[in-house]
Amino acid sequence: MSERNLNFDEIIERRGTHCLKYDFAVRRGMPEDVLPLWVADMDFKTSSYVEDAVIERTKHAIFGYSEPDKSYFDAVAAWMKERHNWEIEEKWLVKTPGVVLALAMAVKAYTEKGDAVLIQQPVYYPFSEVIRDNERVIISNDLYLGEDGRYHIDFEDFERKITENNIRLFLLCNPHNPTGRVFTKDELTKLGDICLKHNVIVASDEIHHDFVFKGEHTVFASIKKEFADISITCTSPSKTFNLASMLISNIFIPNRSLKHKFIHELDAAGISQLNILGLCATKTAYEKGGEWYEKMMEYVKENISFVKKYVNENLPGVNVIDGEGTYLMWLDFNGTGLSPEEIDKRIIYDAKLWLDSGKIFGKTGKGFQRINVAAPRQIIAECLNRIKDKVI
Repeated sequence: MSERNLNFDEIIERRGTHCLKYDFAVRRGMPEDVLPLWVADMDFKTSSYVEDAVIERTKHAIFGYSEPDKSYFDAVAAWMKERHNWEIEEKWLVKTPGVVLALAMAVKAYTEKGDAVLIQQPVYYPFSEVIRDNERVIISNDLYLGEDGRYHIDFEDFERKITENNIRLFLLCNPHNPTGRVFTKDELTKLGDICLKHNVIVASDEIHHDFVFKGEHTVFASIKKEFADISITCTSPSKTFNLASMLISNIFIPNRSLKHKFIHELDAAGISQLNILGLCATKTAYEKGGEWYEKMMEYVKENISFVKKYVNENLPGVNVIDGEGTYLMWLDFNGTGLSPEEIDKRIIYDAKLWLDSGKIFGKTGKGFQRINVAAPRQIIAECLNRIKDKVI
């Protein structure tokens, strides 16, 4: 048997499948006929090995409470070791229905109402939501855009924000969404040393860890044993293999006390066993999905190059941020002379596009747009043509 689902140019109709990306535009306040490239899932079929494994499992036709055996952990551990040079232990693993939920549990486990939690804006907007909605205070160590076209960390501001606001929890996003930065080992070491110095716990969202096109991903917890002891590492196959609706994430917490507090919050929320199809899909993806993953990465990398070339040649005033990871591209429209409100209006109502407006990632995201390029190139080209014809 060989991998079948390698035609990434194939346009697959997702409408009418209860698809958040395509079927809920009106409910989300958008025109019905928008072309959506907003939410971070792919318009590609997942690995045929995953497809076949899930179909085979459904034939059993009993979907009772389920737990994975050791072979599940072995599959996850092998992927982490091979792809990220990180050796994990089974006792560290806590499975949750998603990374965002894990971040929310971390906020509840390691802080109290009224406490401040540190993030780095512009950043994935649920970071702010899980802080604000749990009655904590958002503090941002804003990333800044350097002359090299990449985002950077202001380390002095990072430490100052920690001391001035009595920070006890930092939500790290690496690779960073939406800027695409893949922080270097040196950068992560500086962050970690500051956190160690001030007793700050690090919840590291590494869900995009398999999408690195420049440099390499460094697992924060792998740098030093001391970092592992203060960290919660959040991973999932959902981005890598397009399994978001399977609702499964693998969270690694080496410190027994931190793990106990985290599990206490899961128990308080009534979360226990996960769905058997998600467990089945994850195990199969990590065991057999390597070929699909490699080919998908090649295709997405070509899409990124296509977008950069198109923007440079056809969209004056628009700048592509030189990201190093994720399949989400961060486009700066501030050079067009249009206000952020006018940009949003033209994109949504004139170009009939549903992208993620930069404003939802924090005040430093105004005038930007996030676009998901994990789609057939024909769809990406249509999106860019609409921006050229209707926005710029």
